[in-house]
Amino acid sequence: MSGSRSCLRRHDVTHTEPGVRPTRVLVVDDEPNICALLQATLRLTGFDVRVAENGRDALIIAEEFQPELVVLDVMLPDMDGFQIASKLRADGRGTPVLFLTARQSVEDRISGLTVGADDYVTKPFSLEEVVLRIRAILRRSQVHSSSDDDGVLRYADLELDEEAHEVRRAGKLVELSPTEFNLLRYLMVNAGRVVSKAQILDRVWSYDFGGDGRIVESYVYYLRKKIDKIDPPLIHTVRGVGYALRLPRSEATGS
Repeated sequence: MSGSRSCLRRHDVTHTEPGVRPTRVLVVDDEPNICALLQATLRLTGFDVRVAENGRDALIIAEEFQPELVVLDVMLPDMDGFQIASKLRADGRGTPVLFLTARQSVEDRISGLTVGADDYVTKPFSLEEVVLRIRAILRRSQVHSSSDDDGVLRYADLELDEEAHEVRRAGKLVELSPTEFNLLRYLMVNAGRVVSKAQILDRVWSYDFGGDGRIVESYVYYLRKKIDKIDPPLIHTVRGVGYALRLPRSEATGS
């Protein structure tokens, strides 16, 4: 198939667990075969995907779909990808953008990065590389998107200071290991949402769910012992699905 090289390996395939909302990705390319290939591949790896074949449709879908990442071709029939990225930025969206294009000049790469692109991949591309780059962009954006301007994440009486690398619960300092700190940060970024063991392994340990999920169970146990020493408990298990950082639904509801 023109424009891409299919080399997705079996261990790259993951499935979204029941009850966990997949990450929304918008693919914009005027080649229908590339759109279809990327849509099928990204869905297979656990993403919720929409496609558009021109700039006008892309902006309309972006408004309705609210993607968490846009894979964007530069050469489109009605407007170029740089214009689309600029319009998304002008509308106040901080949505990450991965440019996927046949243009290979240094000037084009600079143009893409200037309008706020997070990465740039040239055609022909490897499906494996695209998936890995999307995951890397999402990891980077997740850490920063939910932080206050002062670099502090807050939920209920829990505070995580990224710059000072400190955590406080009800004003009291909580000592955490680096891995516990990163795990708590990921749960706080996704406060109120259920995240699976596969997602935690990918975002905190940076590898896929081919690993042993028991390491997640162990670290959640350690983290609970430190964070939930006082009421109300904040770290909850959703059986068969994953974990969530949230206030109890009622005083009688346990984790």
